[in-house]
Amino acid sequence: MIEATSLTKTYGDKTAVDGISFTVEPGYVTGFLGPNGSGKSTTMRMIVGLDRPTSGRVTVNGKPYADHSAPLTEVGILLDAKAAHPARSARNHLRCIARTHGISNRRVDEVISMTGLDSVAGKRVGKFSLGMGQRVGIAGALLGDPQTVILDEPVNGLDPEGVQWVRSLCRSLAAEGRAVLLSSHLMDEMAKTADRVVVLGRGRVIANASMDDIIAGSGGETIRVRSTDLDRLSQALSPLGATLARTSADSAEVTGSTAEQIARIAAADGIVLFEITTVRASLEEAFFALTHDAVEYRTSNHADTENAR
Repeated sequence: MIEATSLTKTYGDKTAVDGISFTVEPGYVTGFLGPNGSGKSTTMRMIVGLDRPTSGRVTVNGKPYADHSAPLTEVGILLDAKAAHPARSARNHLRCIARTHGISNRRVDEVISMTGLDSVAGKRVGKFSLGMGQRVGIAGALLGDPQTVILDEPVNGLDPEGVQWVRSLCRSLAAEGRAVLLSSHLMDEMAKTADRVVVLGRGRVIANASMDDIIAGSGGETIRVRSTDLDRLSQALSPLGATLARTSADSAEVTGSTAEQIARIAAADGIVLFEITTVRASLEEAFFALTHDAVEYRTSNHADTENAR
């Protein structure tokens, strides 16, 4: 379990993290999102004692990370997939980490197998692809069989099978009662993996809720319909306060009504529907809506550039 309370970090006159509070609870995958420069990396570094908070407090399983006598057994973390001596084999790299905590070579072999590294465990890490390096980093995070796991961009460089494996790993860790903090820029994958979401913007928490609530807050659901009689359908739905917006000659999106209501009204009025589909807002849409005013590094689009000339 991770508990951050009024956590703040400043560098000179710049505030990287500004009084944030959140909890990563056991049994859940908590997504950690935010634009570049939002304070995510600084926060994760403070959780494991790599940066000292200017004020506030963050604990892992009830204690600051540095106060644990065997921290790898409390929290496993992947911050940098390249944090390994390039001349060491994957097996020797993991054995070096294990030795700091008296972890057996048998456990090293277990995490090598768990992360799919059996065939390359004897090869030098410096020769690994980014994806294989990620697997080594995840193996290191799991060495101590920790109750709390922090993974920063763990699917970078992984192929589709590897991405699916990370998703399954995170879900299984949470199912075992562990607390999982997962940071990623892949919104679709995060939507499939996380139970809860903490969103940072300019060093502050701008959202902290369940995945369903985060997505619902961006507009919830719309109903996509196809019919050659959209004008009549629009008139029939108006007493409900529903609105129909055409997207093509025979397609439209309906808000303010449910799919069941639309189907019943269409049937009652003899309106033929070729399609009726519930379209749920995406996490990506919710993320952009939440962080629109909190993006520190914004690119201009081509049209804006042309108009400025």
